[in-house]
Amino acid sequence: MSRLDALDLTHRLSHEEETAQLEHAQRHLLHLRLVLGGLVGDGGLGPPVLVLFEGWDASGKGGAIKRLVGRLDPRHVRVAQFAAPTADERRHHFLSRFWNQLPGWGGMAVFDRSWYGRVLVERVDGFATHEEWDRAYDEITQFERSLALEGVVVIKLWMHISEKEQLKRFESRRDDPLKSWKLTPDDWHNRDKRAAYEVAAEEMFERTDHMLGRWDLVEGENKRYARVKVIRTVISRIEDGMRRFGMEPPRSQGADFDQ
Repeated sequence: MSRLDALDLTHRLSHEEETAQLEHAQRHLLHLRLVLGGLVGDGGLGPPVLVLFEGWDASGKGGAIKRLVGRLDPRHVRVAQFAAPTADERRHHFLSRFWNQLPGWGGMAVFDRSWYGRVLVERVDGFATHEEWDRAYDEITQFERSLALEGVVVIKLWMHISEKEQLKRFESRRDDPLKSWKLTPDDWHNRDKRAAYEVAAEEMFERTDHMLGRWDLVEGENKRYARVKVIRTVISRIEDGMRRFGMEPPRSQGADFDQ
């Protein structure tokens, strides 16, 4: 069974459950960010945090990112969105356009789409040759490993929804005048090629999941559940990264959000 097929998309949270769990998780994430930024504690800077979001169109990446950074001071986190490379960017190595957005020590960056476009859309739509996207798996893995060995906590999230739920969200966007701008011809085009994207995604998980950059798959059928899981996952990965560099994470305050 594939990794995507193994996900349980029946997970649900009520509005009340989401509100309570988000409140606690966001507060704990804020505490972690202040410690990493040297603003509380001993004043030393912690390892950089890099969160990559990938997943299906309309899978809830934007909403999850909004909740992830909502309680953080905007001076302490950078959110970067990556679309198709420009003509000038295509003149350089495909990884080069991401470099300037990477976080430094004490910093945090969130990427809405990332270098995995090379082995997803560029593979499926033929914007990269077979040789180019095939060797990209090793290039990406070595790049992430080099970042991690320099201290970066690399967190990789895939937002997953069913084909049926995706169509429902597409139609909702299409019929809402204030959301129709979010639905593009490319979204429909990508949906038509979902089977090819599933094959590409599974190979991506298989070939780029490594000890210093694990893939975390998020069940996104219920947006409330997904938003909470995203923040919990990021917190867990940050705490693991802090321990790897000899920092003991602060204790969470309030109820145990692992329940």
